[in-house]
Amino acid sequence: MESIKIGLLGFGTVGSGVYSILEDNKDKIESHIQKKLEIKKILVRDIGKQRNVDVPKALFTTDAADVINDPEIGIIVELMGGIETAGGYIKAAIANKKHIVTANKALIATQGDEIYKLACENGVELRYEASVGGGIPIINTLTQSLSANNVDEVCGIINGTTNFILTQMDEQGMEFEEALKLAQDRGFAEADPTSDIEGEDVAFKLAILIEVAFGIKLSPYDIPREGITKISKRDIEFARELGYKIKLVAAARRKGNSLEYHVQPSFLPLANPLASVNNEFNAVLVRGNAVGELLLYGKGAGSTPTGSAVLGDILEISKIMGTDYKAGAPLRNENKGFQLEGEGVSAYYVHMSAKDKPGVLGRITSAFGRYEVSLRSVIQRSRAEDTVPLVFITHETERARLDSALKEIELSNDVSKIESVLRVEKK
Repeated sequence: MESIKIGLLGFGTVGSGVYSILEDNKDKIESHIQKKLEIKKILVRDIGKQRNVDVPKALFTTDAADVINDPEIGIIVELMGGIETAGGYIKAAIANKKHIVTANKALIATQGDEIYKLACENGVELRYEASVGGGIPIINTLTQSLSANNVDEVCGIINGTTNFILTQMDEQGMEFEEALKLAQDRGFAEADPTSDIEGEDVAFKLAILIEVAFGIKLSPYDIPREGITKISKRDIEFARELGYKIKLVAAARRKGNSLEYHVQPSFLPLANPLASVNNEFNAVLVRGNAVGELLLYGKGAGSTPTGSAVLGDILEISKIMGTDYKAGAPLRNENKGFQLEGEGVSAYYVHMSAKDKPGVLGRITSAFGRYEVSLRSVIQRSRAEDTVPLVFITHETERARLDSALKEIELSNDVSKIESVLRVEKK
């Protein structure tokens, strides 16, 4: 039986998952592809480090060249993270005619086109299923199973850390900082959680989905985004009272010839399937013009879920190695004449702290009116204090109009602080 040798760049959580799955499911894998898969070299920082999987020490190296330049290795799996070093290793491996599998969303979102072009020029495959959604097969679903569809919408919860935090705030009544600490204690959040809680991680993933689903190359740094750090327990309570759940949503929607896209915490109606996605789980909703609505749900991170996605890519490459067939999941920059709208229009939830005095509510609503922001509902809570929470739900409006109105309102003597502004989804 033919043997395919694999090199791993990095051996953290995902790398150990790949190794464990390959060892545990070896018979099934070999029966499926009629080839043997063998991990020959693993790049690590510290060979002597204690690990939670039993790996022969001879497989480890601290020199990337031992992996990249090995003539027997046919597939390089990059699991280091980061952009510059990982990107350099991948480009060197491609130049050496190695097929590439990566879980690196930041690299694919920022340099994916360049790497894919280099892979094509060298006749090798580039796969990155694990870069979005952990174990959820969203990339292959869009590029293969739904390739006959025009995609109208991709919308999802694609960061397990923030979803876990928001779930704890909702179900356990925690404030943000308390829920973040719990996420860190459980291993769902990094010591520095900035990329997750500020929405950067989700913007990387959404940029990949936009290019795969719509053929549009978009910098993740150009995607309107907001994290979850401003959401309070009171916002969660207001959402529940109004019949919503708050989730950090990544969305891209075709509106005629325009494409709207954003990463923002949003009010989701309870009937929306994403509203029931809790804790570290992810889900992606896809609407195609032929298939209709499709929901993919599963664990968005972790050793074995992400390792499973990586192994899926390895198996697909292994099956076509030695043939002329290229199934591929390419990034594609077609830009079909779309007008890029960014955030577009939406209804919004606005929570502010206002002075509890006669005439304040009237002056605030008049300010909204001056910027043509129409209000759907108002909630005022009196607490026998100098300031009270005021909550507005607007009708659909442009975010720029709303921001202008809020700027004027915040500069007045009637409001002490704009606490939060969240999108309100219709369905």
